Amino acid sequence: MKKICILAISAMAAAGAGAAVKLPAYIGDNMVLQQNTEIKIPGVAAPGAKVTVTPSWGKAVKATADAQGNFVVTLVTPEAGGPFSIVFDDGDAVRIDNILSGEVWLCSGQSNMEMPLAGWGQVKDFQTEIAMAHNPNVRLLQVRKNISTAPLETVEFNGGGWMECTSATVPEFSSVAYFYARELAAKLGVPVGVIDTTWGGTSAEAWTPLGYLEGVPGFDIEVGDLKAAGNDVDKMRHINETRYNEWKKGLAEGSKEASKDVYHGGEEGWGVMSLPVNWEAAGHPGMDGIVYFQRNIDIPAAWVGKEISLHFPGIDDEDVTYFNGKEIARGSGWNSERSYKVPANLVKGGKSLITIVVTDTGGEGGIYGDASKMYAECDGERISLTGNWDYMVSSDFSKFPPAPMTVGSSNYPTVLYNAMVNPLRNFPVKGCIWYQGCNNVGRADQYAVLFPQMVKGWRDAFNNPDMPFYFVQLAGYLAPRFCQPDSEWAALRNSQLSVLNLDNTGVAAAIDLGNPVDIHPKNKQEVARRLSLLARNKTYGQDVACEAPKCIRSAVAGNRMTLTFDGPVHATSAAALGFIIGDKNGNWRPANAVISADGKTITLSSPEIKKPVAVRYDWADYPNGNIYSADNLPVVPFATDKKI
Repeated sequence: MKKICILAISAMAAAGAGAAVKLPAYIGDNMVLQQNTEIKIPGVAAPGAKVTVTPSWGKAVKATADAQGNFVVTLVTPEAGGPFSIVFDDGDAVRIDNILSGEVWLCSGQSNMEMPLAGWGQVKDFQTEIAMAHNPNVRLLQVRKNISTAPLETVEFNGGGWMECTSATVPEFSSVAYFYARELAAKLGVPVGVIDTTWGGTSAEAWTPLGYLEGVPGFDIEVGDLKAAGNDVDKMRHINETRYNEWKKGLAEGSKEASKDVYHGGEEGWGVMSLPVNWEAAGHPGMDGIVYFQRNIDIPAAWVGKEISLHFPGIDDEDVTYFNGKEIARGSGWNSERSYKVPANLVKGGKSLITIVVTDTGGEGGIYGDASKMYAECDGERISLTGNWDYMVSSDFSKFPPAPMTVGSSNYPTVLYNAMVNPLRNFPVKGCIWYQGCNNVGRADQYAVLFPQMVKGWRDAFNNPDMPFYFVQLAGYLAPRFCQPDSEWAALRNSQLSVLNLDNTGVAAAIDLGNPVDIHPKNKQEVARRLSLLARNKTYGQDVACEAPKCIRSAVAGNRMTLTFDGPVHATSAAALGFIIGDKNGNWRPANAVISADGKTITLSSPEIKKPVAVRYDWADYPNGNIYSADNLPVVPFATDKKI
């Protein structure tokens, strides 16, 4: 880190020598300062320059730039209000205007926190929300996406820096962050600044500082490589490329190859698959790997000697496509349609062989999508390519060591923390809100250790061990299931709760806001409201309910179990739903639930479970629970047999 810091500051000094003071990108017009605290502002001037920093709310502070041109000043920030200004003067004054003092929150996570009001997000009532988004007391700062295997000192922002909240600035900003700021500004009566540092499809380990990944199971190789490289990015890249090439060599040695110019239909090891379809749905559940697909087509006489095109609705993830054994194209992108040209000199009469080698590295795989978009075409005439194709599994990745993650990935451990959080650590914030976890589903045990470590790392980076940290528990998603004890989504939600063992944390339940067919539910207003209730109660001391009652005790009596809550709860319909009850043999059934008159106990039973030992609530990918607090906050999913 020290080397990177010196290089970055030296570069700034070289650029700033003999010119006006250079400041970090987060210091600028329209910014919000955290009220009633201290901020250390680094800058660069000419070596040895005398710099006077004058805030409009207080006395001037002086500093002298060192031999490299670096200086630091400390300002005491005022109570909420403004607008204020700051002048940095080394003989060539720089003035920062329209500054407010108030509350600043860092907003981070993956796509559900990134989800903008408009654009790909289009949240609930987004057009109305944008039209009404004029609030000069709310300021927005959006970090530009970047990765680094070494901690960075500098950062760039979309829109050039801090922006006032208007209909023009809010559409591509985090909807949760904006709605959260709007709630706090209204309820606290002070300016609020929110920093949007998000990246969709990313995992928690990418947002975690290196020192806090040590001891987290599953990252030994990456942590070892990062430590071996130090802060030398080129060395890290070399280490990673060497490791990846070794993996590819082993993969090639263990894979089956086939000639691309020979039809192999009916040979041993070849089967038939009807396309388009994801191969998981065609007899290969959970498989990642390399698969050959082949099919002969009859070329009409009118096509001979003419360029033709091959069209596919989607190929997940990558493909190499051959025509009569000659490679014609390579494609990538699981959600990208393909359109490939076959040169005229390859188009002969009679049967022609199409061979497609598909590689899938995660999630679903294969040639899939809208069947009407799968065809060969020449001069406006089409031949459908749907239906039976011959196929062979060349490589099943489950039979090989997992592929090493590349350092160019936004999911590589530490890279998002290094590039998108570490550079902000000297800018005081009140706290953090977080919405992430989808990318860690399937690794719940690891997440239970990782998530608290990430929070500790951030608190130490901001030199604020008590920094509030409030997070959103994952919403319901995928097919509705009412008895799913093996749900990986439920397990991850439970692991998220591990961070509640740290002080000054809180969870905003979103289980009831989900959509079974959309991982990005639209009602981000309610998500933000529930987060704001946590802050208003726990951080600002307002008398508002922010959490539903919790199950504090379970007891068995015969074939029944009774749960005790630390406050009254109620069901939103005549029947209390969402509970499953299990025995010691791992048998689980939906439970009949009776809520006591005072709402503080629920008695559960099932005629099929004679000796219950555990109860779980809302334990499914997309459950049907309907238990709420008196203030209509949902009870957080829980399991009496899975304590954190």
